[in-house]
Order: sequence, then C-alpha cells, then structure tokens
Amino acid sequence: MDLRIFTEPQQGATYDTLLTVAKATEDLGFDAFFRSDHYLRMGTVDGLPGPTDAWITLAGLARETRRIRLGTLMTAGTFRLPGVLAIQVAQVDQMSGGRVELGLGAGWFEEEHKAYGIPFPKEKFARLEEQLEIVTGLWATRTGETFDFHGRYYDLTESPALPKPAQSKIPVLVGGHGATRTPRLAARYADEFNIPFASVEDSERQFGRVRAAAEEAGRRADELTYSNALVVCVGRDDRELARRAAAIGREVDELKANGLAGSPAEVVDRIGRYAAIGSRRIYLQILDLDDLDHLELIAGQVQSQLS
Repeated sequence: MDLRIFTEPQQGATYDTLLTVAKATEDLGFDAFFRSDHYLRMGTVDGLPGPTDAWITLAGLARETRRIRLGTLMTAGTFRLPGVLAIQVAQVDQMSGGRVELGLGAGWFEEEHKAYGIPFPKEKFARLEEQLEIVTGLWATRTGETFDFHGRYYDLTESPALPKPAQSKIPVLVGGHGATRTPRLAARYADEFNIPFASVEDSERQFGRVRAAAEEAGRRADELTYSNALVVCVGRDDRELARRAAAIGREVDELKANGLAGSPAEVVDRIGRYAAIGSRRIYLQILDLDDLDHLELIAGQVQSQLS
C-alpha cells in the first residue's frame, strides 16, 4: 500500500508552507506529494493569504525535492487549454527528472470560476474527454511528427507536440463517482483510477465498474492502479485525536465514519479494509499543514505497519 500526502492549499497556505510539507513528505518516506487545483477556499475558513497555483507550486517543488512523486488531484479542465496544459506538465516533469503525475478532472466549483473570471461551461464532461485525448496524444506523438485534432471544443492543426516529458509516459489519473462515463474515460485514458472520500462499499462498486469498462475496452483490469483519497486524523490517544479533529473543524465520530481517523492501530485496520477490495494507494488528505508531528506519527506508526 502506497501512502501519499494530499493537500488542500486553497484553504490557506503559502508556497513556503507547502515546501515544508513536501520536504517532510520526502524525509518521512511517503511516496508522493499531491495537491488540489482550486483558487477559492471552501467552507468557513478565511483562506488567507490566498490561493497558490497548482502547477506553479509543483514546478517549484520539482526543483526542491529529489525522490517523491508530484501531482494533482485533480487539475480542473476548465482552468487550462489542453495544449497549454500538456506543455506545462511536460515542462514540470522535465524539471523534476520524471516524477510528475497528472490527475485531470472536469472542474466543478462554480463559485471559484465566478470569483476569478474563468468561464464555467455546461458541457464540462465532453470537454474533459477531448482534453484527455489531446494531452495524451501530444505527449505520445513522435518527435519530428505533428499532431492534429479536430473536435467539437478544441481544434489543433499541425502541432509540433513539444516539449516532451522526461518520462516515456506520464501517469494519468481519472477519478470520480460517476457510474457510466467516468469508468469509460478511465478505461480509455487512465493509468490510475481514484475515488475520493468514498466508503469501502462504494469504492468496491466503483472499482468494479472501472474493471468492467477496462475489459470492455480491451485492457486488462489490473493494468490500472486503484486508489482512494481520504481525510486522515490520527492521535496517540483520545485527547490528541480530539485536538486534531477540532483544529480542522471536524468531529471525531464523523471523521471515523467518513475517513481514516483514530489511533494508529485503528487507521491501519481501516486501510486494510480498502486494501482488501483492491485499493493499492491512499491519498491522505492533510488539512492542518502546520502539524508536522501528525505526519511523523503517521509515518512512524501507520506507514511502518503497511510496508
């Protein structure tokens, strides 16, 4: 089971804070540092000092880290043109020495689009399908050849399809709860399927849909990595657990019901239930980015038991 650190910087974090967490992620032996791609805070937090851009952040971290994988859950398809996104991600992959992964989703948070003047189209999912075809197609085009795409939403003519990533293939993540179109997109384009904030039972059903879609598309179901994203809150005792839950504005019972919460032993057991239904990677949503002791506890008493 791979454990990856997943952050939500729109809730309030500077680049320096993210750099500190990314370096701790690397030093403590976690597999990767991922971040959300949002420009507006959610809920009652003030979001100060303001948002940081996902791919600018990852470019900086690419030069400041050496081992961990770097990526997004999920880059919003509404934020970037697919040709521009392919250039950005390929460049950051070069900057990292080939450690980047791209999670790409349709985009959903209408308020942040209104706040920053970003168009919020109705046909987001159909656009996402074209975006995935373009991004992966540009990367796969041989150097010296050109890429053309003529779709409903995007039109590319004689693109030189440059630059190329450092990796021969950047892993692409597709995720979500949709019962039909999401599994189909994952089967066609994804190296990894991620389901966010879902129960063991819902995860098992969705993994089954993706497996079936992969086989229908002529792929082996086990070609894809299946993963979960879950909020994490671990305490050595009840008092520490309650303090950490309060710090992120959540209740302990709710966290235990909907995420990975409790003592290290409880969290290890809970992760084991996800592993039993085929999850091979957990993105641990860390909401208090100043609590580095939390990361140390997870590394020392949770991750160590899963290795």
